[in-house]
Amino acid sequence: MLADRLKKYHIVLASQSPRRQQLLKNLGLEFEVRPLQVDESYPENLERSEIAVYLSELKARNFDFGQLCENCLIIAADTIVWQDGQVLPKPQDHNEAFRILRNLSGNSHEVITGVTFRTIEKLHSFYSCTKVYFKPLTDEEIDYYISNFKPFDKAGAYGIQEWIGHIGIEKIEGCYFNVVGLPVQKVYTELLDFFKP
Repeated sequence: MLADRLKKYHIVLASQSPRRQQLLKNLGLEFEVRPLQVDESYPENLERSEIAVYLSELKARNFDFGQLCENCLIIAADTIVWQDGQVLPKPQDHNEAFRILRNLSGNSHEVITGVTFRTIEKLHSFYSCTKVYFKPLTDEEIDYYISNFKPFDKAGAYGIQEWIGHIGIEKIEGCYFNVVGLPVQKVYTELLDFFKP
C-alpha cells in the first residue's frame, strides 16, 4: 500500500487549495500543508502542459532543503485552463469572471494539472489533461453562479464540483478529479513508481 511505502517520509503539500488537500487526504496520506508564494510567470514559448509542469516544478524547487528534514517529500501542483491557444486566468472581479464563462459557454476547453514530487535526491514531474464541454449558458446562469459562488480563486472562473458544474457541463474526457485540482489516480500510480523498492 502507498501509505505503508511512504510512512518514513514527511510529506509536504505545497498548496493552500482545500480541494487538493482533501483529494490527497483521500489517498490515506498524512501531510503538512506549506504553501509558498511564488511568481507564477512563465516563459512565453511554453504551451499547454509545459506551462502547468513548469509552474509545479517552480513551486517544488522553491523549497530550501536546508530548512527541511532529510526524509521530506514535497508534492507541488499547478492547474491551468487552456482554451483557444491561451491560459484563462483566475478572474479579478465579476466582469472578468463573466467574460471567461461566456467564452467557455457552448465550447470545450482543457484543464491541465502539472504535478511535481521532490525529495533531497530526485525530482519527478508529470501532468494530466481533461477536456471539458460546457452547454450554452444563459447570462442569468452565469450571473447567478458568480454572485453566489464567487469563483475568483479558480482558474477558468469555475469549480466543476459546484452548481455550475452540475447544470452546465455536458461531458468530460479524462479524469474528473484533475478538474477539481489533483489527478489523484495518477498521483497514486506515480508515487508508487517514484518510491519503487
